[in-house]
Amino acid sequence: MQFELNAVTEKLPKHLHKFIVKQPYSEYTAQNQAVWRYVMRTNVDYLSQVAHESYLKGLEKTGISVDTIPHMEGMNRILKEIGWAAVSVDGFIPPNAFMEFQAYNVLVIASDMRTINHVEYTPAPDIIHEAAGHAPIIANPEYAEYLRRFGEVGAKAISSAKDFEMYEAVRLLSILKENPNADQKEITAAEEKVSWLQDNMGELSEMAQIRNLHWWTVEYGLIGAIDDPKIYGAGLLSSIGESKGCMKDAVKKIPYTLEACNASFDITKPQPQLYVTPNFAHLSLVLEQYANTMGIRKGGLKGVQKLIESKSLGTIELSTGLQVSGIFNNVVVEENKPIYIQTVGGTALANRDKELIGHGIEYHAEGFGSPIGKLKGINIPIENMSPRDLDAYGIYEGKTVELVFEGGVKVTGEVITGTRDLRGRIQLISFKNCTVTYKEQILFHPDWGIYDMAVGVEVVSAYAGAADVNSFEDRSKVSETKTQKITYSEKEKELYELYKLVRGGRENGIVSEAQVKDVFNKLQMLYKGDWLLPLELYELALDYDFEIQNVILEHLNVLKKNKEVAKLIENGLILLSEQATH
Repeated sequence: MQFELNAVTEKLPKHLHKFIVKQPYSEYTAQNQAVWRYVMRTNVDYLSQVAHESYLKGLEKTGISVDTIPHMEGMNRILKEIGWAAVSVDGFIPPNAFMEFQAYNVLVIASDMRTINHVEYTPAPDIIHEAAGHAPIIANPEYAEYLRRFGEVGAKAISSAKDFEMYEAVRLLSILKENPNADQKEITAAEEKVSWLQDNMGELSEMAQIRNLHWWTVEYGLIGAIDDPKIYGAGLLSSIGESKGCMKDAVKKIPYTLEACNASFDITKPQPQLYVTPNFAHLSLVLEQYANTMGIRKGGLKGVQKLIESKSLGTIELSTGLQVSGIFNNVVVEENKPIYIQTVGGTALANRDKELIGHGIEYHAEGFGSPIGKLKGINIPIENMSPRDLDAYGIYEGKTVELVFEGGVKVTGEVITGTRDLRGRIQLISFKNCTVTYKEQILFHPDWGIYDMAVGVEVVSAYAGAADVNSFEDRSKVSETKTQKITYSEKEKELYELYKLVRGGRENGIVSEAQVKDVFNKLQMLYKGDWLLPLELYELALDYDFEIQNVILEHLNVLKKNKEVAKLIENGLILLSEQATH
């Protein structure tokens, strides 16, 4: 077991377990720890002015330390008190799985730590983004319920075949961009692939739209007044660069409405526009508005067509409550209504999310097909017929009948039996020696065995996944593109030992000027470009009023001539001067 079970995680279905990895805490270098501390200290200092009030309270409540990368076990113990949990995963996981974790009140936390090259913004999900971005706002009960509900709705969103391709392309690009040893040609090729897919997605699927809503709220959301919003999105809370940049007039602020579901985003770049919600309750309102457009609530022909286009496991529910789960490959249409549906391969039938006995994928191994609608010339739908009505229309055991549906599908065969639900509504009628036709087309032949006909006037719901999760073998896959473990040179390892030495001295309170001088001299000789450790040495020199502080400051000012790190050093120095005045 890669994770600790508690009251929250023990509810997770087994098919999600495979995405969980052990947090590689021992692999975090002392420089990683210093990057965490730098980002958290500068973030908390700035965000205390611009973040939603839940942020600082939430950091305290969720037990996230400014000084140390959190241990997942420790976070779990504290999150449990607010009904949530956290698990460690390897980078991006498939959207449906991500949503499902959320529906079970479980935060998925990418366990990697951003490198010093991506202090301000990382293209890959990392523990700063996940733990310090997502977790604190969850302490707000209204927002936490929005997040859980979002996961519940999102897990049922129907994907297109291109969505998974985009997921894999973005995952690869984020991994390559975060690895300092990655080949530039590979990065360029990955960028081109993502760019091409973004321009060629076609009509957005439900999953693409739900991901857009997630992005513009959970990741990059602003809250409050349009002209003076506060930050609550995790992507902004975890990015020094974007949390400052997003407040500038150059970033357009738009009132958050359902329209955001059609606004796609580029995960590798800062966002040119952001959406502002007046309050957390409004987020739930828009989510419900979107859910009302989805196949899970609308059903109908469009819902069936979405499932066919997805080429993935999905479920339709009929007006009787009968659920058909499988890969849908055909629908016969009359007057813009589905009159016959078909699946290919293993199919399961269920009622109220429980598989009907004898109707699993072994029995329906070759697929399933059934007419939908009312019988021609008969006002009472089969589902509403009493035993007396069925007898009157000759639909009973041992009787050969010809059922002609309004859409033109004809079912001829000998009735074997019917299956009813607990309320007595008939859901299935089984036939032998059965022929099913539509015009000249044979949809079922007597030689194919027993014909089970679903009963239902209409498709009331269509959604991703199976009605009963136990009906199918787990089909979701862990990506074969793994996060690349960074290989460090001996020189880099020696630098991290210096970071460790400084960290140890600060934490133990045992620091001498000779020690600081020694580390500083080694830095000047061997690591002239490193800016973060000199900043930590300057902090110690200030705290202990060492004479070397001016020499270190002079060195930092020289390093500031490099535009790439000038702002980072300046931010650190401002923080230290504020600290000194308090």
